[in-house]
Amino acid sequence: MAAIDIGTNSIHMVVARPKGNNRFEVLDREKEVVRLGAGSGDMKRLSPDAIGRGVSALRRFRQIAERAGAEIRAVATSAVREAENRDEFLQRARTEAGMEVDVVSGTEEARLIHLGVLQAVPVFDRRHLLIDIGGGSTEFVIGEAGEVLDARSLKLGAIRLTDRFLREVPLKRKAVEECRRYLRTFLLPVVRMVGVHGFAVAVGSSGTILNIAEMARAKRDEPPLQQVSGATVSADDVHRVVRALTKASTADERLAVPGLDPRRVDIIVGGALILEEAVTSLGIGELIVSDFALREGLLLDSIRRRDSTSIGHLRDLRYESVLHLAAITPGERDHANHATELALQLFEQTTSLHRLGGEAEEILEAAGLLANVGLFVAHDRHHLHSYYIIRHSDLLTGFTDHEVELIALVARYHRKSAPKPTHAEFASLSPADQELVRVLAGLLRLGFALDRTRAGAVKAVKAGVTPGRRPQLVLDLVTDGEDVELERYTSDDRKSLLESALGVSVVLAPA
Repeated sequence: MAAIDIGTNSIHMVVARPKGNNRFEVLDREKEVVRLGAGSGDMKRLSPDAIGRGVSALRRFRQIAERAGAEIRAVATSAVREAENRDEFLQRARTEAGMEVDVVSGTEEARLIHLGVLQAVPVFDRRHLLIDIGGGSTEFVIGEAGEVLDARSLKLGAIRLTDRFLREVPLKRKAVEECRRYLRTFLLPVVRMVGVHGFAVAVGSSGTILNIAEMARAKRDEPPLQQVSGATVSADDVHRVVRALTKASTADERLAVPGLDPRRVDIIVGGALILEEAVTSLGIGELIVSDFALREGLLLDSIRRRDSTSIGHLRDLRYESVLHLAAITPGERDHANHATELALQLFEQTTSLHRLGGEAEEILEAAGLLANVGLFVAHDRHHLHSYYIIRHSDLLTGFTDHEVELIALVARYHRKSAPKPTHAEFASLSPADQELVRVLAGLLRLGFALDRTRAGAVKAVKAGVTPGRRPQLVLDLVTDGEDVELERYTSDDRKSLLESALGVSVVLAPA
């Protein structure tokens, strides 16, 4: 498998062979500095040159992965996540590099980084604070025993801070102090998070922190480490490195600092200041360094997805996050659970027609459990409110941005109007995804129709296909003798979307 991390500063790829028991053997690593992101505030747009550099790198990475016979999973973080023209980058990646790229939220980015770091440093059973400094954002995670207890993704990054405070040459002390004051203010949510949870050990990942550790060793006249993960860097080390970097007023002078990676010479001060202020504000005496981060976490997550033995039901992490969001409308839980279960039964009994796999069934289940969260806003047009809540929530851990969009759309179409080309969000999907939404929304409509009275009167549904010029999908409703006339009427009224999506006539068997 190949995992690709499209960051603000660099694009990384790791190619590995799964070894079982959540382990993998790394076969190849690639990195290319592309500088996708730029800007001191929100990274509003990706420049044409940056998009070109990124797509060219992805094209080369795909060729390397294909030569290794590797299945590719690629995710993009801060720079692409914030760009108004991200669809242009995603489309060019698809058409020119032959690569589908998922955009992950800051929360999901933090989870994947945490998952990767735990494979490299022995802190699983100790409460740990993880810091990962990127070009556009910095992730802070508190975890223990494999669980993320809390996380923050802040718009603080080496490139972002450099563009805002540190571009002027020569570097001025006033600019450095202004940057520090800004950081102290920005870090307050993380200070509060640490105050609530505490931590026993701190871990640092990312190229910035690795390079600071290398510079610290070089200042002590120690040779570079062959194995980076597990090494430590003290708060005093960080302060000494920052003093050396800020004392140099130009990039040429900074290049004289022993151990500095020349590729980071123009942005290292910004990244180092983030780490220094974090160390000071959070009371960190020492950091354990990890050279595993997002891409290794992505690799492990991909292996788990591929090797999951559960077919078509949400895995624990995803399920818990869906329930977390669904809890905003507790009165809907029983109805949503039962209607979703009926829709899942229909999905599993119609695979010969729709030919969708387990990932689609997970989207259906999540959409069903969340279909009525819009009632939190208002009953009128609540399906539209459900779309907005699902799409803009950061609670759906374990899902990619694309998967969240599909879940939100299936939930949006579980009632009222069917998907139309005039609906902007639906129209922006690929033809394959449009078809998936139509099928899943059609199934979900019937699931909710079959629990119209919210009494669970329809215990189960059995579906059979009668062949013909236009096949019939015959639904037999299993009851305990209850009156299900309203369910039958509602199902007949709401079946047209599924009929159109599957090319069948839906018929309810006589009672």
